[in-house]
Amino acid sequence: MKKEREFVPKPRTSYVLIKCPDCGEERVMFSASTRDVTCKGCGRKLAESTGGKVKVDAQVIKRLD
Repeated sequence: MKKEREFVPKPRTSYVLIKCPDCGEERVMFSASTRDVTCKGCGRKLAESTGGKVKVDAQVIKRLD
């Protein structure tokens, strides 16, 4: 008998490249981060932790899969 293939589901989380709207600095963050993400250049809050997925206040450039 042939064994059926079991497909591995893709994760719902990934790494995201975001850009600060004030100073333009780019930063990589995890889409389910448990901490608030701030810009290292100007100190602005770029993403807020909500317990699950992060609420992003900056521009998302691309998902890094």
